[in-house]
Amino acid sequence: MRLLIHDLNDEEWNRIEDDYKDWEIISDNGSIKPCVGCFGCWTKTPGVCMIKDGYDRMGVLFHKAGEVVVMSRYTYGGFSSFVKNVFDRSIGLVLPYMKVFNGEMHHEKRYPEKQEITFIFRGKAFTDTQKEHAKKYVEAVCRNFHGDIKALKFENIEESDNTFSDNAAESKENTSSLETVSESQNILLINCSSRGDDANSLKFLKYLSGSIECETESINLLTYLNKYDELAELVTSYKRIVFGMPLYVDGIPSTVLRLLEKLEANVNRDKKKIYVVANMGFYESRQICNLLGMMEEWAETCGYEYCGGVAIGAGEMMGQMMRMPDPTKGPARNVALSLKKLGQAVNEGTSIENIYADAYKFPRVLYQIAGNSGWPRSAKRNGLKKKDLLKRW
Repeated sequence: MRLLIHDLNDEEWNRIEDDYKDWEIISDNGSIKPCVGCFGCWTKTPGVCMIKDGYDRMGVLFHKAGEVVVMSRYTYGGFSSFVKNVFDRSIGLVLPYMKVFNGEMHHEKRYPEKQEITFIFRGKAFTDTQKEHAKKYVEAVCRNFHGDIKALKFENIEESDNTFSDNAAESKENTSSLETVSESQNILLINCSSRGDDANSLKFLKYLSGSIECETESINLLTYLNKYDELAELVTSYKRIVFGMPLYVDGIPSTVLRLLEKLEANVNRDKKKIYVVANMGFYESRQICNLLGMMEEWAETCGYEYCGGVAIGAGEMMGQMMRMPDPTKGPARNVALSLKKLGQAVNEGTSIENIYADAYKFPRVLYQIAGNSGWPRSAKRNGLKKKDLLKRW
């Protein structure tokens, strides 16, 4: 079986359809749901996503494919929101257990093979910097999915060729009303995690807000999953915006990418200041560098000012420690101090360099042991045995 994942519109697909006869085709039929961060593909139905929308067996398809081609519109250094959604829904391809590979923490293999993937990015007049960003990103994806880059290609396309997806075209039509939105002087904090009020992202944003003297308003992206135009209009009404989000498959979650695409299509180019707080389950915060780079490229594309971010490693543990009376006294010290510094910058409307905050004096090996020991307990609560977590299809 050969697998193609693409975001082409009907006109574009008709031009190349004959080249992919007898392939398994994954395209946007309008039914795909975003990953909700439930880890069910690890602890409830190992290897398969629990959301039954036709995209629930992506990890299995990656495993069984003799050849994989990924064709995506270049979007801020990575995939379009649809293609990213497919990858977000594919983490059942690996196991929940964490192991250190070449000095970095990653998930262990579920399957023995090392899949080779051809990546084809489509866009207008790629710069060397954009090509390097895309290369860096797919290298990270392949590291975590235990794959290799078979080929990395860039196809230059003209806007007049109807190159944007139907979703992007719709976005341009639906955001014309944003021109007249009046701007609030308050600061907007967006919890972009699909876990909503239970998210570590929200815990970090709440701690950050303690260093902000100006008025702030907080929203959950989860509330607007089917109302992206309404959310884009709301976001556009603020001059200082803080995005809080988890790392999904080495980059921005697909839900956030959809919002960013909507905002890019907005014809209102009033200057805005963009800040980011990102966290991940792995120990090393440096693995979040691609996400911060994507947010910076998006801001530049929109004519906004990227003003810096905080990348947080060991996010599950750090999120819990934000509830301590004084998080600066303990393993969360680096995170707490970094959030205070970012909060001051947000309050003053100034910029800082990206900060990478790891656990303070807490060994990586202990974090790894603690994290891995939790998965069998979760499986047991769901009626599974420890060996069930290793299921292969």
